[in-house]
Amino acid sequence: MRAALAILPLAALTALTAFAVLSFDTFERQPSNAFFGRSDSVPLLACVAGSWLLFAAAVLAVRRLRPRGATVVIIVGAVAIGIAALVGPPNTSTDSARYAWDGIVQNSGESPYRYTPANGALADLRPTWLFPEPVISGGEPDCVGERIVGVKEVGSGDLICTALNRPAVPTIYPPLAEIYFAAVRLLVAPEVGYIALQVAGLVVSLAVTALLLVTLQRRGLPVWWAALWAWCPLVASEAVTNSHVDALGAAFALLATVLVTGGRRIWGGIALGAAIAVKLIPVIVAPPLIRRKPLGVVVAAVGTFALLYVPYVLSTGIGVIGYLPGYLSEEGYENGSRFALVPPFVPGPVATLLIALALAVVAGLVFWKTDPASPWTGQLVLVGVTLLLVSPRYPWYALLLVPFVAMTGRWEWFAVVLALTLRQFTPPTAVFAIALIVAGVVVAIASWRRASPEQRATIRRLGAPWRRSPSKPT
Repeated sequence: MRAALAILPLAALTALTAFAVLSFDTFERQPSNAFFGRSDSVPLLACVAGSWLLFAAAVLAVRRLRPRGATVVIIVGAVAIGIAALVGPPNTSTDSARYAWDGIVQNSGESPYRYTPANGALADLRPTWLFPEPVISGGEPDCVGERIVGVKEVGSGDLICTALNRPAVPTIYPPLAEIYFAAVRLLVAPEVGYIALQVAGLVVSLAVTALLLVTLQRRGLPVWWAALWAWCPLVASEAVTNSHVDALGAAFALLATVLVTGGRRIWGGIALGAAIAVKLIPVIVAPPLIRRKPLGVVVAAVGTFALLYVPYVLSTGIGVIGYLPGYLSEEGYENGSRFALVPPFVPGPVATLLIALALAVVAGLVFWKTDPASPWTGQLVLVGVTLLLVSPRYPWYALLLVPFVAMTGRWEWFAVVLALTLRQFTPPTAVFAIALIVAGVVVAIASWRRASPEQRATIRRLGAPWRRSPSKPT
């Protein structure tokens, strides 16, 4: 009976996941072959809300199961939801098109950093699903179809059509991400479409689920916490359907923490370096891992990161930086306009400085207070606060947060995930800022309620200098 209570919302969540993949396409602003277009946000909002409500119901139900039964249900649910997430093409991002192209280019023997996709030197490598032929419209060549944009080919000046975003700039991804793309595409023909990386995303997602189940059981923690990753709607959408490589970075970050806390510090450092070499962002999980005996972890991480770059540097030189500087400028991080929580009247450089100082303070406090034997909560705080302050406009950046939600059972941090998910509806900056503030308040209230009397006393002492009258000594 208890298992049925978990299976019913899981079955509904699986069905709704498949429905969402088939029904919503956020690339298309007008109604298309999808049931609803991006211009109709109400059904999409209802679908997203329904997914999260069913997720919550399923998690509440699995809590009541014994560990062995919970493990079985979690695995079955993860597989079912993951398969449902495979039934359609990417629907929130075209990033996986670039992943596939970078893999195809590498498997031809060329560096992905050397040429842009629009360069005629790579014309012979272009599969039609990524580079469809232009059509004649009104006597002129034109690019039609979902996810398809037009760009002038470097060299000839001819119009080429492509499913890649930013086809006129070099790739941005670090070396281990590029190795991953090449490995996945090596297993299939160039004509095979999005499904290859989607299946790889499912494999990564299931690997994280397995690692969570094993780690939670060994540490005597509730195994049902693994469902917080395994059934999470964000994971289904962004790790599987849209195949974001952030899931691989999250997997290595979790593995690094498991290894370091298990006393295997060199291997943990290697995994940490690998995580950073996937997407750079996982570097923010590092401070709690170097609280004790940092040298081995740091040397192994830096060495791994550098070693992975060597073959690309040898073939491309400084070009391995790729589009990173341009991306940071494009996203508003260079001039400080991206930070939703900073008032718009604050000058860009000042906004950037304020965010950097705030993150440095949080990192210092986490480093100071973290229990090296159990760094999960510190990592959760670091990743969550970074997402709140940096306020990226892409929800898949929160994939790094979810494994640490699962390792701590601190569900309140899903408020941050939901705030970032709101960006799919392209709200005004003020609305997004309010969502982030609400998420921060939810986290603060829940964290205060979880805190022990000693922890509350510490918080009061830290806040004493900013009060009008200092607290009386106890």
